[in-house]
Amino acid sequence: MTTPHEELLPGTRRALLHRIAVAQAEGRTPSLVATVVRDGRAVWHGARTSVDGHAPDENVQYRIGSITKTFTAVLVLRLRDEGVLDLNDPLEKHLPGTGVGEATLAQLLSHTGGLAAETPEPWWERTPGSLRPGLADVLGDRPLRHPAGRRHHYSNPGYALLGALVEQVRGASWEEVLRREVLEPLGLHRTSMRPEAPHAGGWAVHPWADVVQPEPVEEYGPMAPAGQLWSTTGDLARFAAFLMRGDDRVLAADTLREMRAPAAPAEAADLAEGSAYGLGLQVLHRDGRLLVGHSGSVPGFLANLTIALDDDVAAVVLTNCTSGPAVSQVAADLVRIVAEAEPRIPAPWRALREVDHGVLELAGQWYWGTAAFALRVTADGLVSLGPLSGVGRRSRFQPLGDGTWTGLEGYFAGEPLRVVRRADGSVDHLDVGSFVFTREPYEETADVPGGVDPEGWRGIGQVSGGRTG
Repeated sequence: MTTPHEELLPGTRRALLHRIAVAQAEGRTPSLVATVVRDGRAVWHGARTSVDGHAPDENVQYRIGSITKTFTAVLVLRLRDEGVLDLNDPLEKHLPGTGVGEATLAQLLSHTGGLAAETPEPWWERTPGSLRPGLADVLGDRPLRHPAGRRHHYSNPGYALLGALVEQVRGASWEEVLRREVLEPLGLHRTSMRPEAPHAGGWAVHPWADVVQPEPVEEYGPMAPAGQLWSTTGDLARFAAFLMRGDDRVLAADTLREMRAPAAPAEAADLAEGSAYGLGLQVLHRDGRLLVGHSGSVPGFLANLTIALDDDVAAVVLTNCTSGPAVSQVAADLVRIVAEAEPRIPAPWRALREVDHGVLELAGQWYWGTAAFALRVTADGLVSLGPLSGVGRRSRFQPLGDGTWTGLEGYFAGEPLRVVRRADGSVDHLDVGSFVFTREPYEETADVPGGVDPEGWRGIGQVSGGRTG
């Protein structure tokens, strides 16, 4: 156990245990383990039934399937942050000769490259990777199902290509690069390509009888970057904390924020479930919460890592059956139980250490046309701009050091905010991506695009010519 269970209240601990007990019993799985992360560290671990005759703890390995893709995405983003490549680069620039090289790296990361969902037969997750020794065997004769960039279509071969890209650029195997650049810095010593004792065996459970049979454990060859890894709830708890906060030895917090942002248009079926996809991370809305993470499924194993950033809570759920428990729902429920039973206590409010009077004069009410907005200067060195009431376009803005700011989220993400001054130095208006914000609605002395009627505001009976519309 990473930290004492006593860090959660007894009622919360019992509710968590009850949830995984129901999942294990109703899902009819040989074993199920879970861990909850809060404030960047594991605070609860629970397990049902046994592995090798013992209750599985946070050090027992399970196969994590497509959670592997998030690790692969981290490696690609590291290359981008080093300046080795750009996410808008076509694959052909760095990995020539695949036949699908027009897809960009961003499209492959977000499953919008148009590639097939699976490899050609036979079923790659239940057969040896030696049957697919090269990328041509992974892609087959018809690798594309859609034009690149047109739609979201989940693709396992796409992540095999990204793994091969990492190998090409680094000049080392995907496994070696992953170990050196991610697993060792983050202390994920129980995450590996192959099972290391103690580990769970993977089982298929008969749908109509309480009997089981073992699933094969295969090496996936070139498909390893899409789903090969084994890990533990302890390691994935540490990985979740990294995904929430960042670690400059691996990826900065800004890059992880980029990974968590939806990067692909969701299909209609996904929209019904409130789900989308970022850069190696799934994004969904459930129980009124924005959740990010990834699920995993290979024969014999189901896995899920779910993060609720606003609540600073994450959950990991691992189980050793081919189908049964809805582990993504279980993880979301564990997050909800903690978030509702023990709401996050906000950090204390603190004033700015130093006041920039040039920024302070911008604080207060502004108008975009006739819509009222408020600009606030916050202790973290940012400014925020959003509607005074109701919903609407809002964003925090980060200073660039030259008197301008750039938007961090929402409609204004990446858009510039600058102060436009008059000849005497007074503020005329704010320009936010060409939108003009003035101190008064359609302020007559401000440089409002299209100008302001010289007669100004008036009553409806004062409209020239009696026009009312």
